[in-house]
Amino acid sequence: MNQNERYLSAKEMYAKIGVDTEAALAKLQNIRISMHCWQADDVHGFEGMGALTGGIQTTGNYPGIARNPEEVFADLDKALSLIPGTHKINVHANYAIGEPGETIERDKLEPRHFAKWVELAKKHGCGLDFNPTIFSHPMAKDGMTLSHPDKEVRDYWVRHTIACIRISEYFATETGYPCVMNIWTGDGCKDIPADRMGPRARYADSIDRALACGYDKSKVYVTVESKVFGIGVEAYTVGSGEFSLCYAISRGITPLMDNGHYHPTEVVSDKIPALLCFSDKIALHITRPIRWDSDHVVAFDDETREMMKEVVRCDALDRVFLSTDYFDASINRVGALVIGMRNVQKALLNALLTPNEDLKALQDAGNYSKLFALQEEYKLMPLGDVWAEFCRRNNVCPCNTWYSEIEKYEEEVLSKRV
Repeated sequence: MNQNERYLSAKEMYAKIGVDTEAALAKLQNIRISMHCWQADDVHGFEGMGALTGGIQTTGNYPGIARNPEEVFADLDKALSLIPGTHKINVHANYAIGEPGETIERDKLEPRHFAKWVELAKKHGCGLDFNPTIFSHPMAKDGMTLSHPDKEVRDYWVRHTIACIRISEYFATETGYPCVMNIWTGDGCKDIPADRMGPRARYADSIDRALACGYDKSKVYVTVESKVFGIGVEAYTVGSGEFSLCYAISRGITPLMDNGHYHPTEVVSDKIPALLCFSDKIALHITRPIRWDSDHVVAFDDETREMMKEVVRCDALDRVFLSTDYFDASINRVGALVIGMRNVQKALLNALLTPNEDLKALQDAGNYSKLFALQEEYKLMPLGDVWAEFCRRNNVCPCNTWYSEIEKYEEEVLSKRV
């Protein structure tokens, strides 16, 4: 049976449970996922700051790491060529590109430092998202930035955040797509603090001052991301889940949830519908925590599927900003980008091919036995055949052949980076 026959057979099987595969494929075609740039070079960026700080760490030393803007762009080009659909690129501020020999202070960043990112986005028809880089810098002192007791330190990072808002407006204007600008810090303490409230009050004030600069809210969606802990800040994190959520809701901005940034028994899939009851839009950083936050490459696992089911079930595809966020240097970095992005798309397709209204009706009727039975049976539906058709229509290698392109790229390009 060839691919077309397999798809037609799958289409017929889904039709029997009331699912239109063509409608699902049409919806999936229009979903833009923001692919993070920092997987390409282990979050180093182009500043030459050295080792990461702020509670984050990349492990592994797989050969072929991108060492400059040209190599990062080449790797992103390759990754996008193997991911069906048209997406967005998520950029961190430490990926600024200046003139030869130019030293760029983060509080002096300008749109011109990201003109090449705009060129890359336009080349692929992509939008751009942005992140202030509030870590790995001499002004990230004593484990604190926007919450630091020293106003000079806080002012530096407020200026940086304002600069990033202006760059985000530039991205939106140039690409024609709204820019999600995410604020995250690793501020915290390694051991038990004497004051938990003070740093949080300073953090809130710092973000307030940055947002007071004024910006076009139709172009820029500012988000605030929480964190449970990090390396070196295990005991106390200023931007906790409660703080970040309360701040975002109280200020009328967008809450962002990274599904690695919660306690081990918490799941973001349950939080999505809760937040959608109160917030017009929410944002997700999709990752895979193993034994808590570890930013492993996204898998087609239970929680990824359940998160995407909630986005679809809640009819919230236009209300949820989707972005990947992980960094693994133990495997081929370009392959890691493709694996994660394609797995998010597979999870979305799985959700779109689920007869959600029928299942909701069973729940409302209290028929939990049949609900459970059908949920389990639908796991064996021929999702793979519909996914293969989606790849074919986008002129992208299907599931069992795409990695040969990565192997070829590694042999011809990555292996020569020595």
